Order: sequence, then structure tokens, then C-alpha cells
Amino acid sequence: MFLRAKPLRMALFLGLAEILISSSTQATPSLRVIDGDTLVLDGEHVRLNGIDAPEMAQTCRSARGKETRCGKDAKAALEKLVAAGHVECRGTEQDAYGRRLATCYANGRDINAQMVRLGHAFAFRKYSLAYVAEEELARRDHAGLFAGKAQAPWEFRARKWQVASKGGSQKNDPSAPEGCPIKGNISGNGKIYHTPWSPSYERTRIDPSRGERWFCSEDEAIAAGWRAPG
Repeated sequence: MFLRAKPLRMALFLGLAEILISSSTQATPSLRVIDGDTLVLDGEHVRLNGIDAPEMAQTCRSARGKETRCGKDAKAALEKLVAAGHVECRGTEQDAYGRRLATCYANGRDINAQMVRLGHAFAFRKYSLAYVAEEELARRDHAGLFAGKAQAPWEFRARKWQVASKGGSQKNDPSAPEGCPIKGNISGNGKIYHTPWSPSYERTRIDPSRGERWFCSEDEAIAAGWRAPG
């Protein structure tokens, strides 16, 4: 009797475990952080609305003048925040790159606001004033990147674009046309474009014979079938 019941109990246990695992998988969204203000939720790219975090290749200066990798620090901070609990993102509009603009929450707490308040992102005043108060508090408390010297991400991007557009790219690659510094690379991961502020920009080389090319804007690259890294 015992010998017959044991396999039955084991089968019931395994069946229950399978149900629990399946339920857990369905209840927990697939989530991956790209950088300090972008994540992929259930396969959809989401841009945190109203904030702008340092680019992944961007560095800042601490209060003591030490160089810090504030772009990577911002990504790590966002990874920590989304790990705090169930994540949901609210918003239906899309930006020019096809990403959904949203306010994201972990266990009901506004992640966008926390990124600014903890000093890992700026309020993106050009598009929204929603998190200006959080930035002012972060500056007051010298939180995160506001403890030292940090260039606003939009200024960092503009500077990188200016340098690359005025011949900076040609120094490393003579095939680069002036004013069109975006690199359209083709690899095992598909067609990926790299902007002058992308971490892989400097080491990426363009080979026109392989179908690779240069672009003058991200819109042009996307329209041609290329995508951003991540």
C-alpha cells in the first residue's frame, strides 16, 4: 500500500510544482534594463518619461574630483529599483524611436521619481516638469551625481555629435561622410546603429562592402531597418 501511494504522492507533488511555476512565470513580467532610463518589459522597449539619465559611456566627477562611471551607475540603480517588486509601466505615447513613454512603478512606487531623487538622473525639463522638485531635492542633498560635477545627458550627446559630425569620425574611418556620424553596423545580432555617445561607437568599424553604412540621424537609421543596441 505504501509502495503504491508513494509514486502517486510524488506525481501529485510534481504536478502541483508545475502549476506553481507556470503561475509564477505568468505573474512575473519579463524585464531587462538597458540603461538608466530605458528598460524592456515583456519584449517592449519602455523609455522612462520625464527623466534623462547619463549615457552608458558617460562619466562624471565625484566631490573629490574622481572620475565615476555615472552612466553605468545609473543603470545599476535602475536595476536595483525594478528588483524591489512587481513592475508596471503606465503610458501609451511613443517617442520618435518607437519606445513607449511611461511612468514605471515597483510595488506602487514611482521609479522615475526615485531615479531623480537618488541623484541618478536629471529631470528632462525639455519634455516634462514632472520631476523638477525631485531634482531640486537631490541637488540640495548632494545625492548621487549631484554630489560632484555632472554634465547633463543632452549636453553630453550634443557635444559628442558635434565632434563626430565635424570630422571626428573621419579620423578613425575615412569612409565617414561629414555630418553623418551614426554607424550602421551588421553583425550576428542583426543591423544595429551606434550613435557617437554609444559605448561601442569608437571600436565599431564600417565596411560598406558588407552593406554597412553611415546615417545622418537615428530616424534615418530606423527607417532603413537598423535598430539601437540593447
